[in-house]
Amino acid sequence: MRLVLLLALLPAAALADDLVATRHLPAGTILAAGDVAATPSPRAGLAPADALGKQLRIAVYEGRPISKGQLSTPTLVSRNQLVTLAYENAALRIETEGRALGAGGEGDLIRVMNLSSRATLMARINADGTLTVAQR
Repeated sequence: MRLVLLLALLPAAALADDLVATRHLPAGTILAAGDVAATPSPRAGLAPADALGKQLRIAVYEGRPISKGQLSTPTLVSRNQLVTLAYENAALRIETEGRALGAGGEGDLIRVMNLSSRATLMARINADGTLTVAQR
């Protein structure tokens, strides 16, 4: 009852949109337009453009708000996944197979093991899921 009265006393300009889940969304779900809806809220919420295409870190139940802290970039490489590992320097490009020792999305820096030499390196995840060895 108090919340309804408080909302009625606030001017219309003080209300902002808040994103809520339209259905139960398990952890790991990549948000699409049908997964979220904008509802009026007294606090500043998350814009749909900032949420669509992001991956949920935790489960969100239907009707519950979605916050920025619950979202991350989609995971392209998972732990223990076999990946293509590349080293680039000017016109030289060397590719080999590696095993990811961590998980991450595009642009993340993770540890990876070169399967040929068993050396552990740091590599950046590319948009296509390959990894590029980080330059020192």
